[in-house]
Amino acid sequence: MYLVKRIFLFFTAVIFLYSCSSTTKINAFRPEPEDASPLIYDNKPSFISLPVALKIKDIENQTNKFLTGIIYEDNNIKDDDYTITIWKQAPIGIENENGKIKTVLPLKVNVKYRIGTERLGVALYNTQEFNFDGVITLMSSVNLNNWKLKTKTQFKSIVWKESPSIKVFGKDAPITYLINPAVQAFKSKIEKSIDQAIEESMDFKPNVLDALDKIATPSEMSAEYESWLRVVPTELYATEAQIKGQSIVMQMGLKCTIETLIGKQPAKIFDKNKIVLKPVSKMPDNFTANIIAVSTYKDASKIITKNFEGQEFGSGSRKVKVLNVALWHKNDKIVIALDLSGSLTGTIYLTGLPKYNDKTKEIYFDNLDYAVDTKSSLIRTANWLASGLILRKMEESCRYSLQPNLEDGKKTMLNYLSNFSPMPGVFVNGKMGTITFTDIQLTNKAILAFLTVDGKVAVKVDGLE
Repeated sequence: MYLVKRIFLFFTAVIFLYSCSSTTKINAFRPEPEDASPLIYDNKPSFISLPVALKIKDIENQTNKFLTGIIYEDNNIKDDDYTITIWKQAPIGIENENGKIKTVLPLKVNVKYRIGTERLGVALYNTQEFNFDGVITLMSSVNLNNWKLKTKTQFKSIVWKESPSIKVFGKDAPITYLINPAVQAFKSKIEKSIDQAIEESMDFKPNVLDALDKIATPSEMSAEYESWLRVVPTELYATEAQIKGQSIVMQMGLKCTIETLIGKQPAKIFDKNKIVLKPVSKMPDNFTANIIAVSTYKDASKIITKNFEGQEFGSGSRKVKVLNVALWHKNDKIVIALDLSGSLTGTIYLTGLPKYNDKTKEIYFDNLDYAVDTKSSLIRTANWLASGLILRKMEESCRYSLQPNLEDGKKTMLNYLSNFSPMPGVFVNGKMGTITFTDIQLTNKAILAFLTVDGKVAVKVDGLE
């Protein structure tokens, strides 16, 4: 009898120890996701001021490329007894003079002049040919119209370097004097040629659109956090062009939305054919960018799952590991599902309010607690895990930092502000202020963090090809 009692006590102790060290399974009620507002959000537009300075020397270079060779030709000798051909003899010089563009155009002139008459259908003419040089001076006002730098040019003067003469009725007559009536005919053509050359060579539209298209292509900020920066331009503003010193300056402004998205590379949603240039009287000298950090629950779950790697939670010999984390929205809160292994297997559910810590740049969950049914199940099956101490330790890993994304985003944006050259001869420079958190919102697919940043930016055109 004593032996039977000893055996019974032995097996009782074994069963007790086994029950203490064996795995317990929990079957907690799953809080089903709530269909919150869809992933459509009001992303406040950003306004970026872009002061533009265009070197007059670049206008000079581009005009010389466009305007070459013969700029006027009259081959009809019958109407006025001469023909005239005018070439650009040397590079055009362009500079600022009292707020207008002064253009100096060196000319080479060929004149064929005939003297004589026709009698009885017989032409009795003596034709002589002359070559001489001159310089035309023109003055132009400047404005920006439909993406193009436009000028209104007026003929100012013409100075002949030499004045060869010809005998007319026994007297010496300067050729320049004889052809001066032709000046009235070709000066309007010269004016038009200068205006056309500047307009065609200073057409900003293709270059601006290509630059915006490049900026609008989503750029990766962090491969580790799978974060992307997406800029979507919507409107472009411009003030009147003014001549200051040896530059033409104007204030341009970009209205756009800026997002940082986590996950796979987002699509580019900018259509450069729909952008419109709007004239304005003035622009601020700084920019304010409103940035939205979009963290889908799926991608946030992946980041938080990584936080739990290599950690155990519990007391004594009773410990659990978190194998996987899933997040979703319910009743204006976030449900955090933790898949456990170890002394307890199954899934427990936490709930909390997403908050943003401006110091650590983290999204965390305030008032984090076990879901009601999870807490009841733990008290029945694994009271040791229901401890607030263990919950607080888990809470430390239930967060994810936006700091790497913000820093990488800032670096990415600074790439566009540090001598960024969207095309040869165009340079963008600027500086950024601090990134400030403004709001947090929940949708059925993501947590949205709204942030703002200010700064200054300027565009210089120097050495345009």
